[in-house]
Amino acid sequence: MRLVTERFGLWVAVVTFMLAMLPGCADKGVPVEPFVATDITGADFARDFRLVDHHGKTRTLADFRGKAVLIFFGYTHCPDVCLTMLSGLAMVQKRLGDDAARVQVLFVTLDPARDTPELLAKFVTYFHKDFLALYGDESTIAETAKEFKVTYAKHDSGSAAGYLLDHSAGVYGFDSGGRLRVLINHDAELASIVHDVKLLLGEKP
Repeated sequence: MRLVTERFGLWVAVVTFMLAMLPGCADKGVPVEPFVATDITGADFARDFRLVDHHGKTRTLADFRGKAVLIFFGYTHCPDVCLTMLSGLAMVQKRLGDDAARVQVLFVTLDPARDTPELLAKFVTYFHKDFLALYGDESTIAETAKEFKVTYAKHDSGSAAGYLLDHSAGVYGFDSGGRLRVLINHDAELASIVHDVKLLLGEKP
């Protein structure tokens, strides 16, 4: 009886070890690290887009499968938040090191009347050579903004600069499987954005 008991105990130990080695089992019961920004996993908006990049190529979200995707809506004449947000995302790429190659930043213009492909190309690549700008006609941009719950409105600046756009300024974060996961506020700290992007990449920060 003692020998049977010992063998049974050994069998249980072996099975337990093997189960622990299976994907997902080793972490069972361990809480998943949360995003610092707003977790919107499972949201029924921002499902996709169909726009043209500054190289003239039509793009959808599926084109970037395998990468974490960060999408920001703005315009090149923006005097403040667009500049600081893109600067911040460029710094995030720098901090990510080699992992930056697995992240795609997309800038969607809300001002297609003034933002030509040439202007968009110069604008986004000033911040980082791998950033892509996306554009479409007025109706396509309006539809895309509605899908992403982005609000924007023109108002006269009262200067030679012409009109300005008031617009929402969050960054939409998609994981490498193309799933919307997080909404990052425009004033988020750099370390927090890096943390959340690593989670999008499936890494432990």
